[in-house]
Amino acid sequence: MTFVNEGEWDRAVRLLTGMLLAIAGWGFASGVLGNVLIGAGFIALATGISGWCPAYTVFGISTRKVTAGHCPNCEAEPRL
Repeated sequence: MTFVNEGEWDRAVRLLTGMLLAIAGWGFASGVLGNVLIGAGFIALATGISGWCPAYTVFGISTRKVTAGHCPNCEAEPRL
């Protein structure tokens, strides 16, 4: 069962940001900074692909406009 709590624009921003961070970490930064950028990029890519953000679930946030009907957090009013 999947719980999607990210809207279309949110997912697009996460995908783009994740790719940019991973590329910056891999190609332009080295050492600890490079590893941090790659890790942050991977997290942003993973949440953008899956459409689910654990932090949104913890705080009861959903940027999705249409409720999924299977998640208690999705039924709540979107908080930004």
